[in-house]
Amino acid sequence: MYRYFLRYNKFVLNQRKLIVIPCDETFSMCNYLNQRVCSSLSEVNKNVNINESVKPNWIPFSQAKQGEFYQQKPKLDNPFLSDLPLRRFLNYHVPSEVKNEINKDLETFGSRIVGEIDNLGWECELNLPYLRTQDAWGVRVDELITCSAWQKQRNISAEEGLIAIAYERELNYWSRLHQICKLYLYSPSSGLYSCPVAMTDGAAKTIETLSEKRELFRKAYSYLTCRDPAKFWTSGQWMTERRGGSDVANGTETIAIPDKEEDFFRLYGYKWFTSAADSNMALTLAREHPSETNTEDKKGLTLFYLETRNEDGKLNNMQLIRLKNKLGTRQLPTAEILLDGSIAYKMSETGAGISVISHMLNITRLHNAVSAVSCMRRILMLARDYSQQRVAFGQIIANFPLHMQVLSRMEVEIRGSLLLLLKVAILLGKSELGAATVDELLLLRLMCPVLKMYTAKQAVSVVSECLEVFGGQGYMEDSRLPVIFRDSQVLPIWEGTTSVMSMDVIRSFSKTRYEVLSALHRSVISSIENAKQNPDLKDACLKVETSTKRITDFVEKFPHLLNVAAKDISFSIARTYIGALLIENVWLTKNSTDLTAARRWCEVQDLCPIQHNFSSYTETMNNDSDMVMDGYKSSTL
Repeated sequence: MYRYFLRYNKFVLNQRKLIVIPCDETFSMCNYLNQRVCSSLSEVNKNVNINESVKPNWIPFSQAKQGEFYQQKPKLDNPFLSDLPLRRFLNYHVPSEVKNEINKDLETFGSRIVGEIDNLGWECELNLPYLRTQDAWGVRVDELITCSAWQKQRNISAEEGLIAIAYERELNYWSRLHQICKLYLYSPSSGLYSCPVAMTDGAAKTIETLSEKRELFRKAYSYLTCRDPAKFWTSGQWMTERRGGSDVANGTETIAIPDKEEDFFRLYGYKWFTSAADSNMALTLAREHPSETNTEDKKGLTLFYLETRNEDGKLNNMQLIRLKNKLGTRQLPTAEILLDGSIAYKMSETGAGISVISHMLNITRLHNAVSAVSCMRRILMLARDYSQQRVAFGQIIANFPLHMQVLSRMEVEIRGSLLLLLKVAILLGKSELGAATVDELLLLRLMCPVLKMYTAKQAVSVVSECLEVFGGQGYMEDSRLPVIFRDSQVLPIWEGTTSVMSMDVIRSFSKTRYEVLSALHRSVISSIENAKQNPDLKDACLKVETSTKRITDFVEKFPHLLNVAAKDISFSIARTYIGALLIENVWLTKNSTDLTAARRWCEVQDLCPIQHNFSSYTETMNNDSDMVMDGYKSSTL
């Protein structure tokens, strides 16, 4: 079966070209050509004029007159130069010698995004990956095919040092901030290559923190962190199995059996979600078993390293079963993979796998927040430009106060989320080099799940709201806008759902004997202390201070309600701490728009949801379940 496309040559109107493409192998190419056809015909209609006077009147064919107006599409400018809140943060929070290096690199990279990378990202969306499991003769090949733009994104990731920057540490602990700022510019234009980058960063961090590194791991680390595209490796994280996502400890069925002669294990299992399935290596969890005959002796999970292909280039005793059919992130090949004796090497002590990957979780959660904040910023940048292009009721829509109010509310949310992201990046950089204080380490433990949870939820809300400001064009796939919305939907799910992150926040209380809350209180007070002298910030400072006290009071007085109130506690911590960061930022920058953002954040919204939802916690144990299950009959009864 074939699809046929008729495309007019845009230079010679009467010349036609027939393109024949097999449907079963090139669905993504068909989609791409379909959009190219529409684009070409549009150019023909707009640019080619036919002299009707020389055409015989008996010819029954004629072009439709489509009018002369075409809406100007929103333009993407250099995303670094256009992002004044980011630039002010670097100017006032970072030492001058460090700031100059970062600014220079980000400005150059911003130009490359506009001139090259953004179009590559769109090509990845038009040319989706697909899996060819067998060749024409029935031989199993499991060939994962990605487009050339995806391969170019890989090369760019290496050339630009998107991983290397954080591990070369040329700017000391500021290198992690440098990397995060660069990823923040890159992510919305990456065609989802930001996901392999995140997994690779997590793998590099895991190897770096190993107390003993075998030569195999040292080699992998050098490939993961290099700038040479010919040597650069990416890594996957194959943790999720059929039984569970976040419940890794109870949901992992993969077993690892030691080889009788060599110093490796063979893994047998079924990995349900494997993002970046085209990676060179992967980290995965499995249960060790002493022999092939004793598979009932279950132990804790052990972390393993495996390379996806053997020296002969063939897959490492695994099969790619299928690619996932996802709502968004379609550019990213996510597969189900069967491990059937895959050769792997231990990276942790037996049963200690989950504790070893804790460093990796901090990294990948930070990357998730980068994607969240950057997609909010990108779509608002486009909406800002569109407000100057779109005319309605006789004037540009930027002249309508209600429209600008809608955009400004999103701007406040993005500025607050950005400050929290950059703060956590600095804390992580300090912790990696042993430069963090005890309070900073406690803050990092608390804020990693808070950051991931809060920014992911806000990204879905902000992107949805911002899509609306483009009207019907925001709903058209070829406007390049819906893909931002679809891809944002995964952010509250990746690396742990909102509920899972909230429970991790509560767990941080008990694990540190509530010292994380004491560190939070001291950091908030320190951030707003100087700003109290500013009468314009007096009310904002009072609200932040009051909210901090309410959080700590609630946790101390009602420990039996912490689990049911976990989400509200986490949101209260996020909003309160962001408020403190916004106030501190105003004190440093003395910028009027930063002042407006800080006051609106602290004075307009509710910083502490647990204050108003208290009554619902005391009755929720019974009433929530009764209300939800009212009328439901379980098939198991």
